[in-house]
Amino acid sequence: MVFGTASPVSTSTVLIVPAYRESGRVGGIVRKALATGLSLDVVVVDDGSGDGTAAEARAAGATVVEHPYNLGYGAALHTGYCHAFRRGYRRVLQMDADGQHDASMLHRLVAALDEGADVVIGSRYLDAEPPPASLARQLGTRLFAAIASLWLGRRITDPTSGFQGLSQRALESVVNDGFPEDYPDTDILVEHHRRGLRIVEVPVRMCARLGGVSMHRGARIAYYAYKMLVTLCLLPVRRPTPLRCRDTVARLP
Repeated sequence: MVFGTASPVSTSTVLIVPAYRESGRVGGIVRKALATGLSLDVVVVDDGSGDGTAAEARAAGATVVEHPYNLGYGAALHTGYCHAFRRGYRRVLQMDADGQHDASMLHRLVAALDEGADVVIGSRYLDAEPPPASLARQLGTRLFAAIASLWLGRRITDPTSGFQGLSQRALESVVNDGFPEDYPDTDILVEHHRRGLRIVEVPVRMCARLGGVSMHRGARIAYYAYKMLVTLCLLPVRRPTPLRCRDTVARLP
């Protein structure tokens, strides 16, 4: 991946959209985000799609950062975070490229950031009917919502939501090289909490995905649950490795 040299930005807010094989959908997502009236730039991170995702996103008005091959959802998010950090954006919004997240709800994330939140989670469970999900997905969400609530000392309803807003403080906490490359959600919320960041949830409307394949499917749900539980159990004792410098990716000259 190539970040290039940092350059001045025209706005303080960037919307990061990780995308993998979302041709036919990502262009509409970008156009809807740019039509919200918010002052923001849109950056699509094409995670080695191999289809028309990158070209479609550019044609719709987004800046595109491309991975040479598929690295995973977390890696795509991290690339977007590093891009935002190096170009001096002061806050980040993020949403998926599959049509589940309603761009008109971005205003709610921005409003919560304006009120002093560091991490804003767009929750599908607060005051709206969530889109249909498999029983395994529902049970997993409830389990990790309970764990997140226990860690944070307050009720969290949707810790797996990828519809989020981050302040500059939160952005600085996620550009380290230890960011998970596959499933960053409950563990990252706990890390934000341990760093003293203010986390809030706001109600948002979500829809069924417009197409493509969910990363939470089949045996991957079991792997996700196993990996996340192990990660959460190790959080109290995990420490950064002393064998490398921190933040080497985001802070390249």
